[in-house]
Amino acid sequence: MTLTADGETVTIGRRQWIALGVLCLATLLVSLDLFVMLLAVPAVTEALGASSSQQLWILDVYGFMVAGLMITMGNLGDRIGRRRLLLTAAAVFGVASIVAAYSVSPGMLIGARAVLGIAGAAIAPCTLSLISTLFPDTRQRATALGIWAGCFTIGAVVGPIVGGVLLNHFWWGSAFLIGVPAMVVLLVVGPILLPEYRNEQAGRIDIPSVVLSLAAILPAIHGLKHLAAHGAGAESVAALVIGGVFGWIFVRRQRRLADPLVDVRLFTRLTFSVSLGSMMTYSMLSGGVMVFVAQYFQLVQGMTPLAAGIALVPGMLTSTVAFQLAPRLAQRIRPGVLIPAGIAFTIVGMAVMTQATSTTVLVIAFAVEAVGAAPLVTLGTNLVIGSVPPEKAGSAGALTQTSNEFGYALGIAILGSVVTAAYRSQMGGRGGNSLGEAITQGVPNDVLADAHDAFTTGFHLAAGITALALTAIAVLLAVTLRSVPPLSR
Repeated sequence: MTLTADGETVTIGRRQWIALGVLCLATLLVSLDLFVMLLAVPAVTEALGASSSQQLWILDVYGFMVAGLMITMGNLGDRIGRRRLLLTAAAVFGVASIVAAYSVSPGMLIGARAVLGIAGAAIAPCTLSLISTLFPDTRQRATALGIWAGCFTIGAVVGPIVGGVLLNHFWWGSAFLIGVPAMVVLLVVGPILLPEYRNEQAGRIDIPSVVLSLAAILPAIHGLKHLAAHGAGAESVAALVIGGVFGWIFVRRQRRLADPLVDVRLFTRLTFSVSLGSMMTYSMLSGGVMVFVAQYFQLVQGMTPLAAGIALVPGMLTSTVAFQLAPRLAQRIRPGVLIPAGIAFTIVGMAVMTQATSTTVLVIAFAVEAVGAAPLVTLGTNLVIGSVPPEKAGSAGALTQTSNEFGYALGIAILGSVVTAAYRSQMGGRGGNSLGEAITQGVPNDVLADAHDAFTTGFHLAAGITALALTAIAVLLAVTLRSVPPLSR
């Protein structure tokens, strides 16, 4: 297929689309690995005798490593070669998956999960930056990004179902082995299909910047998670303050370096900063609400984790379809119109959620709101990556993924605080600090019924706040992107 982009003829053939399929396979397995683990924890706890603290580390260490190292890995790929780093990460991911599957102690599993997170931190920005190399034309790149982003959604759909099937028929370690065949495929065909790209003029990575980025990101993520679980205590506040201080030092250092780990001057570009900030905010709000939708299914409606995962499937399917349609619509409709229109679906879905009490209505509302992510994520990522020079694509891709990680953690913390505050206010000291505590304590049926109502009130309030905040984001994007043309121009 021959296309014209900025006056130049660009040939996009079958080889590029097959290469995209290879990249998407790796992305799908990284996403699926995360969601499978959510179901595997009880079996892991029983088999390895993990304590409550060890359970948290088994779950969280993967996300910590991904969030903390993604910027570094994106920058490293730009310097040493994106294909080289991707293939190295794939090999490490495969080996670590086998080690995790056959772990004989919680400590061994935590270590394997940490290594998986390090490898996962390299895979996402490398796949994003290689897509920008494979598809220089903006229309084709948007289509490719839509397919790539849809793989995360498919992982969320398939993960709980596959995890449930594996855990019902095999031992807990089987949940970690599903990614190994895909990584083998990537290692075999990657050197043949994937192009290599690296910035020949890039200097060495500034090690102090790497240390500072970790010192900023890891405490901040930990503080947000602790805030969501335990409220604004000394530990969560201290972690957030430490992360903020090191973040400030990190930014100051980047401004002074000739070859920084993160080019903070990119944030002076309005399209770049608004697109990135909007994607983080959307991830914060919609991701937080999705957690409470799943909790509502389980805690209020009494569904099993697998049944709750299946109830989310319609929303994941509408999202997947929307990710494929968004690039096509973007060839005729300006981003300043299409992205706010997509967010309008989320706003409508959230508005319905503020009144929903039945499972059917909530499933439909979630399916409607899930449509909204596609135009923002697909076109927003395209705008972010397209607004930087090719040699910075890895760093830009890493920033988009890191902002999503931050947004998700921030959303759970903030909206979780809203739900908890509403619960405590309505319960007046009965039934503990959450519906989960009330169920665990075995409170009387009348108190449990009130606890269900209190949680539902908090959930409705969180959905309402999300609808209002996303309305403001939609207006901001409509104004900021009003001069950006459709992809076909």
